[in-house]
Amino acid sequence: MHKLTKENLPRHLAVIMDGNGRWAKQRMLRRIVGHQKGVETVRLIVEECSRLGISYLTLFAFSAENWLRPKTEVKALMALLKKYIRSEIARMMHNNIRFNVIGDRGELPVDINRVIDDAIAQTAGNSGMLLTLALSYGARQEIVHAARQIAIDAASGKIAIDDINEGLFSDYLYTTRIPEPDFLIRTSGEMRISNFLLWQLAYTELYFTDVNWPDFDKNELAKAFRDYQSRERRFGKTSDQVQVGGTAVGDITRHR
Repeated sequence: MHKLTKENLPRHLAVIMDGNGRWAKQRMLRRIVGHQKGVETVRLIVEECSRLGISYLTLFAFSAENWLRPKTEVKALMALLKKYIRSEIARMMHNNIRFNVIGDRGELPVDINRVIDDAIAQTAGNSGMLLTLALSYGARQEIVHAARQIAIDAASGKIAIDDINEGLFSDYLYTTRIPEPDFLIRTSGEMRISNFLLWQLAYTELYFTDVNWPDFDKNELAKAFRDYQSRERRFGKTSDQVQVGGTAVGDITRHR
């Protein structure tokens, strides 16, 4: 990590944590053991990102499509999620981390929502990194939900049709008030974004690694960040333009 330029770290890091089941299968263990090991990696990466000064960390923890998995696995995942959030509140308070959740929370069990609400309330006064878990989340569903709400507000006269632009649309997404990710990491060798933050990833730098999530450690995170720092983000401009004036993604994607 000492070789990294802290001023050039991503402000917002998003992660698709993939490979827990594969990790377990390679070791002839039950899939839930892989998920349990993955939770340890979550704890490690959250603390490291907080230490490095990352402002926003968004983790894809459970997709809308994951409800289609075997009921026994879903039940075990929900129990693991509940245990994780409860156990991490004290750690988040110690590290000045705020907790947040995006997704269709109406699909989550009542007891999980209670634990989520408690964690959000207890950490609301913290001023450090915002840790967001995407739970029961699907980007297409998020976009449809935003479009529906915009239509309702337009029909009621709350907004005018001419007011609808990229900035306003972003305000209707689950991620309103959260800047778009600068960097996305996906583990386990899969090279797709799997219905994750489709709108928000428009100008995000993508990084894919063959390492399964349970084996993704500080060294792998540093390797990913070094790759990020070797890139030039142009947002449609030429290299010469970027070198002269620089460009922030907000200048391109949010029209206020």
